[in-house]
Amino acid sequence: QVQLVESGGGLVQAGGSLRLSCAASGRTFGNYAMGWFRQAPGKAREFVAAVSWSGDSTYYSDSVKGRFTISRDNAKNTVDLKMNSLKPEDTAVYYCAADRLPYRSSSFNNADRSGSWGRGTQVTVSS
Repeated sequence: QVQLVESGGGLVQAGGSLRLSCAASGRTFGNYAMGWFRQAPGKAREFVAAVSWSGDSTYYSDSVKGRFTISRDNAKNTVDLKMNSLKPEDTAVYYCAADRLPYRSSSFNNADRSGSWGRGTQVTVSS
């Protein structure tokens, strides 16, 4: 089991930027794909971005492609999400997730694949 702690959320105006960070502990971080998901009020949790266990591959939902960038530092056990050109529809609680199984190469874009979740960090974008 891995423990995940998100940070970096907050209130920002439309067009602004935020950087979320997720710190992991408890198992070999570098063996697992990592992802960011979000959940807005009254909506289901949705995929935002993922990075492979090696860091060589990244995946994005269509709604954030070109605006968000996911990255990981296996030496520091962290995964970041840089969010630019934020829109009011990006408002949600953002969750960090770790893949349940190691060394999987396909995109970690399904919440059912997660073995661990952080508690989430609120991102609010005002218009």
